[in-house]
Amino acid sequence: MNYLETIVARKRREVKRRKRHKLAAVFQPEACHTRFTDPPAALRRQGAAAPRIIAEIKFESPSKGVLRDRQAGEAARIARGFERSGAAAVSVLCDAVSFGGTPLDVRRVSQTVRLPVLFKEFVIDEVQLDLARAMGATFVLLIVAALEDRALDQLVKATRKRGMEPLVEVYSERELDRALGADAHVIGVNARDLRTFRVAPRQAQQVIRKVPGSVVSVWMSGLRCRKDLEELGDERIDAALLGEALMRANDPEAALLRLTGG
Repeated sequence: MNYLETIVARKRREVKRRKRHKLAAVFQPEACHTRFTDPPAALRRQGAAAPRIIAEIKFESPSKGVLRDRQAGEAARIARGFERSGAAAVSVLCDAVSFGGTPLDVRRVSQTVRLPVLFKEFVIDEVQLDLARAMGATFVLLIVAALEDRALDQLVKATRKRGMEPLVEVYSERELDRALGADAHVIGVNARDLRTFRVAPRQAQQVIRKVPGSVVSVWMSGLRCRKDLEELGDERIDAALLGEALMRANDPEAALLRLTGG
């Protein structure tokens, strides 16, 4: 099963429905504003310090099923805990069918914490960028494997036009070249192949070592314990995304402290 292909096909239907019913705020350039004047700086590693952490909120996974039961106010509550535990940013899964999320979770989180918030979706159209901006997102995920070169280039520019920063996700060296060609300032190297959901950390290491130092690099997926995080300490990464290991824990805030050593 090709998970990515299936999800993107569904996103095309969702985008058509959203456009038909005008379910996104109309973008007005003159009204554009953001709390963060330099979003990439929030994720850039400082000297010999440990990589910064993007703590992720996701309730389900296509390959793992339910990770955590949803409760009223749960996304905002968890986000507050992540902020207290020293996260540099919060990632929020917005897809309902495969990940149990909603764009409203982004709004609730962005209104709750003072951290940058990543609108983590399968973005294929600018109408989704309008939605991300309306929800208060700072970063928007753009997945190279889901986009042709022209669309990727247009969405990178359109994201910045709306006062947000694209976090461009790649899996291979070829996709890294495409991301750099689209002028990505923040690149996430996913250790998980979104087509199969298999994790290949060695390949991710090879790819992330080729990310130029001028670009903020983010390790995505596959980190389960403190040892995994420590082993990345010598890699050329600025930030690491932690999700499943936190969301499975009884106390995600305490789990983040354990993983980072406080």
